[in-house]
Amino acid sequence: MTVDRIGSITKALVVGGGIGGMAAAISLAERGVAVELIDIDPEWRVYGAGITITGPTLRAYKQLGLLEAIKAEGAITSKIRLFEYDGTHLLDLDEPAIEEGLPATGGIMRPVLHRIMQMRVRELDIEVRLGLSVTAIKTSEDFSDVTFTDGQSRTYDLVIGADSVFSSVRDLVFPHMGPALPTGQGCWRISIRKPPELETGEFFLGHASPCGITVCAPEKVYMWMLTPHIDRDEHMSDEELFVTLKSLLADFGGNAGWIRDNMTPGDWINYRPLSAALQPKDWYHGRVVLLGDAAHATTPHLASGAGMAVESGIVLAEELARTNNVTSALRAYQERRYERCRDVIETSVAVGKLQLQHGDPKVHAELLGAALHRLNAPF
Repeated sequence: MTVDRIGSITKALVVGGGIGGMAAAISLAERGVAVELIDIDPEWRVYGAGITITGPTLRAYKQLGLLEAIKAEGAITSKIRLFEYDGTHLLDLDEPAIEEGLPATGGIMRPVLHRIMQMRVRELDIEVRLGLSVTAIKTSEDFSDVTFTDGQSRTYDLVIGADSVFSSVRDLVFPHMGPALPTGQGCWRISIRKPPELETGEFFLGHASPCGITVCAPEKVYMWMLTPHIDRDEHMSDEELFVTLKSLLADFGGNAGWIRDNMTPGDWINYRPLSAALQPKDWYHGRVVLLGDAAHATTPHLASGAGMAVESGIVLAEELARTNNVTSALRAYQERRYERCRDVIETSVAVGKLQLQHGDPKVHAELLGAALHRLNAPF
């Protein structure tokens, strides 16, 4: 696929080596920009279980040229099965492919996805500097001067803040923004071998703590569970995580019950509180712009946080390639992304509130189905 070259900028800094930052770096580098990417982790690692990849997210990865690698190392399915928490089947949400040659939906282990993207970053000769963040940014209409945590300073045509929900770039440059707000829920995740009867993704609804299972490889799945947030002053030990999650699954049947009965202390288990925020406009100032969780942090209810970050990286590069006026390009990027991200965040938070209120699982299913349909629209 040929892409338009970017003539308005020659050198860009991407702060944050996660999914959104790598998507932006790849998209810019493919259009001729000299990209430098920094990440605070000296090992450039990623933690986590699996990740659900919806059709719209697969479409975005196809534009990055990474679809075949994801298909080869992940798992592809065509629907999501919805159940009452006791295992009673409700309905199937068929997910037809949104364009020819594109799988409907799927999943992949998050570390595998990061490795695929990291390989593409290396192939494009993007300069990667690790164990590094930013301490100061001075920006104007023409450039940004950046001071790093190692004391060095460099100048760039554009700085992209893709450094997570706790963005340092946002804190330094965008005083009108604030931290993501807690939603009252927490998310449990476990990575485990695939239940023998599992064929596709499954959701279990109608419980105070709904859960779902995503196939991530031929014999590997991850299960998530959403609960009212467990407020603690310290992190739970591995033993506490195991015992608590097993207890939370006590009422569940079907494959969720199978996971409860077959999970072991050796399976990877994680818990974290959920928060969300659609940052107010503008997402750009001078030659600095935000994307991903730094600008549009969402909860996992629509499995679209990663997809929104990848789309934002692609759209930013597309708009910079359309015009030599950088301010106009950044404004166009913002306008293309704002309402789509708002829909994802507001719907996700609404679904979470419904879950906390023990709402009707059929209403839950309708909200999910309608939102996923809207996401099929071009971005």
